[in-house]
Amino acid sequence: MYSDSALPSAADTGPTEVARGGSDRPIADLSIVIPVRDDAEFLSRCLDALAAQTVGPREVIVVDNDSSDSTAVVAHQAGARVITQTEVGIPISSATGYDAASGRFIARLDADSVPHERWIENVVGVFAEHPEAVAVTGSGVLETEDGEQRPHASRAYLDPYFALVRLALAHEPVFGSAMAIRRWAWERISGEVCRHDATVHDDMDLSIHLPPQAVVVRDARLTIPVSARPMDSKRSMAYRVWRGVYSLAKHYPKELPLNRWMRRARVHYRARSAEPSP
Repeated sequence: MYSDSALPSAADTGPTEVARGGSDRPIADLSIVIPVRDDAEFLSRCLDALAAQTVGPREVIVVDNDSSDSTAVVAHQAGARVITQTEVGIPISSATGYDAASGRFIARLDADSVPHERWIENVVGVFAEHPEAVAVTGSGVLETEDGEQRPHASRAYLDPYFALVRLALAHEPVFGSAMAIRRWAWERISGEVCRHDATVHDDMDLSIHLPPQAVVVRDARLTIPVSARPMDSKRSMAYRVWRGVYSLAKHYPKELPLNRWMRRARVHYRARSAEPSP
């Protein structure tokens, strides 16, 4: 974890686009990472949505987590860079993709994410509006397989998640289905995240390893449809909640909420004390 005294830097707030010959579409200096295991049908839909973006990514990295279906074939056909990760688990798959990313920003989507056509444009736009932010995130709108969106269920499911985890971390958490992080911030925590523990929620774990004073911006422009599969059964929901509690408790006692809020307060107090008097 990088030092609590290290406040977010705006050193990488230059142009967000990179040159790309042979295409009229602007290309953002952003890598997209999609960890996938046996989800070829949803992945195809996600990659189609990325192909329709107003601003393209520098690269799309599909981390094939030892799939037995046509995940790798679908990714190759869409022009994605495919990395095979045989250790099963979303945390190791996500981290493998982040490590391989070359963009100044690293975005994370799930195979069942369906980013609207301006999603990448909005990601780099939110970073430009908030140079102090180390990460940006949207939320999700649950969508059934027949395309029906469930906004009320989405709020009932995700609003408590953001509220409770924000209270636990002292900053906004990222939502793994629709988020992005500055690459320098990932590089500072990449050796500390729990990449080999398949039980943790990788997005929550990443959020925990950001220091309490880190600025994470949640913006409605980054919210996208995601599969309603987590709501399929009470057992499934209970397991996801248990994994969330496990992900937090694994980092205790150092990362207890009170400790994080006190560390955040100390950093801000030192920063204010260092400001010159008027």
